Amino acid sequence: MNIVLGVIVGFVILMLLVVIHEYGHFRAARKNGVEVEEFGIGFPPRMKGWLRNPDYEKQLAEWKKSGKKGTKPAKWVRLEKSEWGKKQKSLIFSINWLPIGGFCSMKGESDSDKRPHSFGAASLWAKTKILFAGVAMNWLAAFVILTVLAWTGMPTFMENQFHMPGDSYENVAHIVISSVIEGSPADISGLKAGDYIIRAGDTEIKSTSDVFSYNEAHAEDEAVYVVSRAKSATDKDDREELTISAKLNSSDAEYLLGIRIHEDSLPTTRATWSAPIVAAVNTVQLTGETFRGLGTMVASLGSGIVKQFSADDNVRSQGASELKTVGDSVSGPVGIIGILFPASLESGPTTLAFLAALISVSLACMNVLPIPALDGGRFVLIALFRLRRKTLTREMEEKIVARTFVFLLILIAIVTVLDITRFF
Repeated sequence: MNIVLGVIVGFVILMLLVVIHEYGHFRAARKNGVEVEEFGIGFPPRMKGWLRNPDYEKQLAEWKKSGKKGTKPAKWVRLEKSEWGKKQKSLIFSINWLPIGGFCSMKGESDSDKRPHSFGAASLWAKTKILFAGVAMNWLAAFVILTVLAWTGMPTFMENQFHMPGDSYENVAHIVISSVIEGSPADISGLKAGDYIIRAGDTEIKSTSDVFSYNEAHAEDEAVYVVSRAKSATDKDDREELTISAKLNSSDAEYLLGIRIHEDSLPTTRATWSAPIVAAVNTVQLTGETFRGLGTMVASLGSGIVKQFSADDNVRSQGASELKTVGDSVSGPVGIIGILFPASLESGPTTLAFLAALISVSLACMNVLPIPALDGGRFVLIALFRLRRKTLTREMEEKIVARTFVFLLILIAIVTVLDITRFF
């Protein structure tokens, strides 16, 4: 049931993020004199459609002039199914059956189309604003989400994460003992499932890695833990602190202490007046980490492929390991919707909101890449032909974009297969 709900939530969030992206194109196109023929939520086939009344202003003025007699003219009118295939004089707003995003269909989207109010007839500066408006909206969406998280509790997602000095309140996650292995040093010492590990020796425990590091440093020694334990099974908030000693196993044993632990929540930091500043800097940091990750992934992919042609078995093994790392680090629609969203939903609203912000930043970063099927690539293509003083014909533009799109579809198919393998 959680997986089904997670998948539904995932579809909704991804669709909203794509619709926000397309709304950026829509607003920029309208402001720069480019006619938008249809703005759709979801992808066809069409479910319902509405037409912006082309005579609305005229009808409204006449209605007011008549003393507001009769029915007030409608700004939007239902587009009947019999009219769906016909060319319309004004903007269509549609809701479509496939919940995988949205679209903004502009008049004359080819660079060579010079009809009035078409995308092709717009200046290079206007095209630049229209193409990158979607990217800007995704960064803006991430900023808004991260601002809310900065107020309520920002997850710590990387080292040197920015916090405003003097205006941050840390909330460290509880390190909880999930289970205790029977007959282990933990079991003999009296540690119990549900205990919070507060300190280990003189070390304040802030993460699971702190416990592991302490245990490794005290193999075969007497280790001392300060834990918080619920006084009764019915009231988990009424707790007491206990100091417990345990003689750890040797470093070559199956385990040192014999416990399984987890963090009950993400470590978070709250801000007050500085929340928008923290969100802005964190958005920049997330963007930098995303581009850095993409660069590392491409470098590992290239290196891994090249090493597969080596005569040295060790080199080929290193290449296979690099390719496996790339495969493990990439997630497609199945992985995001079927795995990440259900897991984030189970972890709570903070994790879910942060995942939405991260995906929004990722959409922005992907769309600025110079790949012709994406916004950044279309800009590079148009700008390159302008610099060469050559005409980018519709046929040539469609051929370049189509071939790149096929390549992207192949990549998505490969990643989807990897996701399905991981899912099952």
